Amino acid sequence: MMNSKLPEWGRSRGFTLIEVMIVVVIIGIIASIAYPSYRNNMLATHRTNAQADLMELAQWMERKYLQQNYDYTGGGTPTLPQTQSPESGTAMYNLTLSAVAKNSFTLVATPVGGQGDDRCGTLTLEQSGEKGAAESDCW
Repeated sequence: MMNSKLPEWGRSRGFTLIEVMIVVVIIGIIASIAYPSYRNNMLATHRTNAQADLMELAQWMERKYLQQNYDYTGGGTPTLPQTQSPESGTAMYNLTLSAVAKNSFTLVATPVGGQGDDRCGTLTLEQSGEKGAAESDCW
């Protein structure tokens, strides 16, 4: 006669629906806390890149100023070598030159796309080194 064992029905194998739902809820809570922090860090990173690009363009303008006998315009509005930040890939800021005169200029970084949610808004940099943004702690 064969000796066969019947399965023990009292023992569970695998996970119950309740256990799976608890794990899903925990993952959801962790994600709802982590995503806003990640998003804020990404906005700050793109803002820092735009600030660096503005500083680089200001140095470019100063070189032009010296080359053109102390005149930022040089007989017309200069064409910036870079018009977006980052320079390649998806633009997070549009870079423009506004209020350019013989002895002054203002560089402007306007957020575009998803960067429009940044609390700092439009960033500016003047020839005097004065920096501007919607919030005082953005530079």
